Amino acid sequence: MGVRLEESDEYMHELGPEPNFNESMYVNCFDPRHEVGGWFRMGNRANEGYAEMTVCLYLPGGRVAFMFRRPEISDNDALDAGGLTWTMVRPFEELTIDFAGKLVVLDEPGQMADPKRAFAENPYAEAEVHLTFGGQGRRSMFGGEPDRPHENPGEEFAKGHYEQLVEGRGTIRVGDETWEIDGFGLRDHSWGPRYWQAPWYYRWLTGNVDRDFGFMASRVARRDGPGSRGGFVWEDGVMHLCDDVEVSTVTHGDDHLHERVEFTLRSSRSDREWRVTGEVLDLIPLRNRRRSPDGEWLMTRISEAMTRWEVHSGPYSGRTGYGMSEYLDQIVDGAPVGIDE
Repeated sequence: MGVRLEESDEYMHELGPEPNFNESMYVNCFDPRHEVGGWFRMGNRANEGYAEMTVCLYLPGGRVAFMFRRPEISDNDALDAGGLTWTMVRPFEELTIDFAGKLVVLDEPGQMADPKRAFAENPYAEAEVHLTFGGQGRRSMFGGEPDRPHENPGEEFAKGHYEQLVEGRGTIRVGDETWEIDGFGLRDHSWGPRYWQAPWYYRWLTGNVDRDFGFMASRVARRDGPGSRGGFVWEDGVMHLCDDVEVSTVTHGDDHLHERVEFTLRSSRSDREWRVTGEVLDLIPLRNRRRSPDGEWLMTRISEAMTRWEVHSGPYSGRTGYGMSEYLDQIVDGAPVGIDE
C-alpha cells in the first residue's frame, strides 16, 4: 500500500460528503527545564456545524489548565475558532499557534471525569499562548494518505494522517504566571471521517529526549481483528519505521487510570529495537459521548498524561525526555475495555 504526502497536505483539504468528516491538527510541547507544557487540538466538523477546540496545559504543582469548546463553523477553510488559531508558515518546517481565552484551572485534574461539575466548581483564569513549532523538513515526516482505503466502513478514524517531531518556542501565560517555553513535542494532522468510538482502544505514546531523538508508538485495537502496532523512532537524523510495538501498563484506582508505561518498538527494516519506560507526571481524564443508531449512549474515555520517559537501549540509553501517553478506551459496563494491555 502506497502513501502520498505533498506540501499541499499541510493546508486544508476539500470538505468531504461524510456527515462526520473531520479535519484536525494537534500539537504537544514540553519544556524540560520547567516541566511545563501541554497540547492543543482543533478538529473541524463543518458538516456537523462545529469545531472541537481543546487547550490543555500542564502547570507546576500538578495543576492542569483546560478548556474544551464546540464553536460554530460553516466551512473547512481554516483552523481558527474558539480563540485558537493555527497558521502554516512553511510546509514541513514551521507552524504557529496562538490562543487567547479563559481556561479552568484544576488543582485535581481527575475531577474532569465529571466535566459538568469540574467546570462549575473550579476557578478560571485568562490565558494566552504564542508558540512557534519547527520541524526538520520532509525527511522527518511520518505517514500521509494511503492510496486505497485502509479502514472498514463505520470504523474510520482518518482518511489521511501524518506526524512529525518538532521543537517549540514561545510563551504560555495563565493568570499572573508566564513561562518562556523552549522544548520539544510532536504534531499531527488528519482528515476524513472520524468517530471517537471507531477504535476499541488505543495507546498513543510520544516523546522527545532532544532534537536528535524522539519516538511515536501506536497500538490500536479493533473490536474484531488484531488491530495494528507500529510507530517510528527519529535518531540522529534517521527515521526508523517500526512495524511492531509491545506495551505494558500499570494502572491505579477503580477507574484504572495509567500511571506507568513500558514499551518496546521494533523495526524489521533497521533490525533494531528500543525499550522505553514512562512515569505519568500529570493526567486528565476526558470523554466523548455519541448516541448509537438505536439510541444508546456510547462512552469513550481519553486519558491524557504528561509523561517523563527514560530510554533503556541504544546510544541514548539512560537519557530522559518528556511527552504524552494518550490512552483511549471504550467504556463498557463502567470499565475501560483495554485494561489488560
